Amino acid sequence: MATFVLVPGAWKGAWAFEAVIPLLERAGHAVHALTLTGLRPDDDKETVATANLDTHADDVLRLLDRAHLTNVTLVGHSYAGMVITAAADRAGGRISRLVHLDAYVPRDGESCWSSTSEHFRDVFVAGAASTGYAVDPPGDGDPRRRPHPLGSFLQTVRLTGTLAQVPRREFVYCSGWEDRTPFAHLRARLEGDPDWQIHDVPTGHDAMHEAPETVAAVLLDERVASESAHSRRQAREAGAE
Repeated sequence: MATFVLVPGAWKGAWAFEAVIPLLERAGHAVHALTLTGLRPDDDKETVATANLDTHADDVLRLLDRAHLTNVTLVGHSYAGMVITAAADRAGGRISRLVHLDAYVPRDGESCWSSTSEHFRDVFVAGAASTGYAVDPPGDGDPRRRPHPLGSFLQTVRLTGTLAQVPRREFVYCSGWEDRTPFAHLRARLEGDPDWQIHDVPTGHDAMHEAPETVAAVLLDERVASESAHSRRQAREAGAE
């Protein structure tokens, strides 16, 4: 039995994984989904205003402590790639697998702000205009979305180097929004890194709702993951001919 900890991206709560959780549980695994500080319905203005990346990494670490979790598969969507990176670096060997689900993979000293595209920096600025400390959700979307703490987008991650001890590190690239994705350059960077496995899935960014079975299959190491790796090998071999 595996233990999954699922961390949602910006503006969202644990509900972002509501279609994936039962698929993992039916396969016999333990699943914990988080709603990060500042994104909970009862969080007050001070909580939202003071929450940052360290706060969110600590949310993950408190869950590990409270539930006595080890050998964890830690999954982060989008912004939460920042969170799971910071948390895994501080988790003392309790993380056995990191899955960045169309998510940022920061290096030491990088932030979500510095890692994203100009388009999303504009989204952050426009969204924070009303309060100065929280970024309103952009566009039309799930009504459960909440203003996201601006500090968590701006704070840089500080890594000690222990992240390299996580045995498995994976990046899931959602190719169905290539006209807007900020992750194309990240996929190219990781493609050449032997410490990373890349999965390509033909969905938009919100893969958990768009194709929960595909996301679950990647997490469960099922056929879609194998096909992704096989396709990449075929492409490399064809390019060498």
